[in-house]
Amino acid sequence: MKPKILVVEDNEANMVLLRDILAIIGSEVLEATTGQEGLRLAREEKPQLILMDIQLPDIDGITLTRLLKQDPATSHIPIIAVTSYAYEKEKDLFSQAGGDGYLTKPIEIESLLKVVTQFIRGEKIHVGEAQNTSSR
Repeated sequence: MKPKILVVEDNEANMVLLRDILAIIGSEVLEATTGQEGLRLAREEKPQLILMDIQLPDIDGITLTRLLKQDPATSHIPIIAVTSYAYEKEKDLFSQAGGDGYLTKPIEIESLLKVVTQFIRGEKIHVGEAQNTSSR
């Protein structure tokens, strides 16, 4: 069975990149370009994993993560931030909202695949362990 992954990302180029990377592991990719759409898809489709941008046009990714983690229907779904925000404040806020992992852009293909594969297998890692270590 293909892993179902929801990508909440408003930048088209980043969405295409994430979709192509996730195709490498045979994932079914659900796409949302707004927080509201991400909320709806998470509730309806129950993906195995959510990749969440922090900066979205309506609901920010931290607020959306909090909403999803407070909802019993979606609270079990791991959420990994994939964002250009590399500041400790955002990492802390994401973690406090219930986020499960944090990768910074630019996206490193190997790092993303490793983290996604770990979560799909049910291997839990902490927010700090999922960080992309590339320099910007």
